[in-house]
Amino acid sequence: MNPLDHDLERTARRRVAARLGWTLHALVFLAVNAGLAWLSWRSGRDWAVFPAMGWGLGLLVHGLVVWVKLGGGGLHERWLAQERERLQQQRRA
Repeated sequence: MNPLDHDLERTARRRVAARLGWTLHALVFLAVNAGLAWLSWRSGRDWAVFPAMGWGLGLLVHGLVVWVKLGGGGLHERWLAQERERLQQQRRA
């Protein structure tokens, strides 16, 4: 396997792992918040909306990092490319 194929394989695996991680995060969010909603309903109070909103915001941010494509790659890849460029410029100076 040539180095380019190796890099592509590693990038593909990392991206799939990030998407799988978000999917697992979303499934746990749904399961836990369904349980909290049930407990809230049983107690006659509407308190479960607060943890759902807080955790939902975290899930949204996680999703933006994983799913939103900025400049042809994910946010992580964009920042990584910028950092590489900065380090290469420092090396040349």
